[in-house]
Amino acid sequence: MKVAVIDDEEVACRHIKRVLEGEGFEVEYFLDGHSFLQRLTHSFFPIVFIDLHLPDMNGMEILNQVKRSFEEVEAIIITGHASVEGAVDAIKAGAYHYIAKPFKRHDVKLLAEKARKKIELLEENRALRQALGKEGSIEGFVGSSPAIQEAFAMIEKVALVDCNVLLQADTGTGKQMAAKAIHNMSPRHNNSFVAFNCGGFTEELIASELFGHEKGSFTGATATKIGLLESAAGGTVFLDEIGEMPLTMQVKLLHVLQERQIFRVGGTKPINLDVRFIAATNKDLKKEVEAGTFREDLFYRLNVVTIRLPKLTERKDDIPLLITHFIEKFRLKFNKQTSKITHQALEILNHYNYPGNVRELENIIQRAVALADGESIQVRDLPADLRKLAMTTFEGEDLLSLETLEKQHIAKILDITGNNKKLSSEILGIPLTTLWRRMKKYGLGKP
Repeated sequence: MKVAVIDDEEVACRHIKRVLEGEGFEVEYFLDGHSFLQRLTHSFFPIVFIDLHLPDMNGMEILNQVKRSFEEVEAIIITGHASVEGAVDAIKAGAYHYIAKPFKRHDVKLLAEKARKKIELLEENRALRQALGKEGSIEGFVGSSPAIQEAFAMIEKVALVDCNVLLQADTGTGKQMAAKAIHNMSPRHNNSFVAFNCGGFTEELIASELFGHEKGSFTGATATKIGLLESAAGGTVFLDEIGEMPLTMQVKLLHVLQERQIFRVGGTKPINLDVRFIAATNKDLKKEVEAGTFREDLFYRLNVVTIRLPKLTERKDDIPLLITHFIEKFRLKFNKQTSKITHQALEILNHYNYPGNVRELENIIQRAVALADGESIQVRDLPADLRKLAMTTFEGEDLLSLETLEKQHIAKILDITGNNKKLSSEILGIPLTTLWRRMKKYGLGKP
């Protein structure tokens, strides 16, 4: 990443250049403002160090010109202790931070690295937003990984062929979304799409819901009811968790698939059926057939084409894209300003295993957007069990207590401002009396 240094003291310029080139930056320095601005017409510098006091112009003029032309540039103001107030004004005008002379090697490196991370995160968010516009032709799905693109290709192909489909997929991977996409791209798209979950219901309830019933067919049947299969005439029926369907009900479903007819519960008149069946399961139905819990003939009737939807752990490249998609979704829903995620929070989410797949990620982001106070989702906005991942995710980083971090931050601001307590309290955003109490608590000189 290119860095420009504008300072009339060549010793200071050479010092910054030497430090940052050792960190992999490409550095050019300029001893006056005009030579820098002339160079800026031919070359872009994402990071600039600007001395407030130059022989030919004021550093604020350079900052304003840079920000007018390149809003994304991160400017770091160089100043002496006597000019800290001017540096604060520069920050209000759009500078990223400031550094006071004589500056330490560590401070130069730290500020440049922080500016670089901020720029890279903004570029990553921009790239993700652009990618969202290219998420593919499968409605509702977001992803560009090879695993999900392979599933997309299968969905597009099978949608045009009027055959039964079996979706092999874990909970939370988007089974119903995939079934609906097949329906929406099929010749049946103008007719109904009906979904039914086969798990957790008795055979009697499943039969009544799918086939309907005649008036008086059982106690409580006070009127004739049209079943879901009949209501989907000309359309698509999605049977989720087909592996949970009772064996006796599997026999009835097999008859429907073979004869394309149904009988309402209590009815004697056959009703012709024109629907397409899409079934989904997170079980290995071949093993269920071997175990005797799923009918082999029904399995082959349903399994004309199998589409496997990948787990989120098999498409981890899509996690940042999905996060950006969900942030935008819930930002609008909750009317929040939150539009991005910090690098640390993103790293934690990238390292999680997601037993609940995409649905779990969506719930995590929904919660985080609801809790977020500012523009970015922070680590503190993630669930407690995820925050524990920070212990292993950021290896080599010191994991400090909140008190230690506060003490270090206050000490740093006091050092930068030359122990100017009034200015330090303004920068920290706390009352002067609170700063005095913190200084006494942490033994940071005399209040």
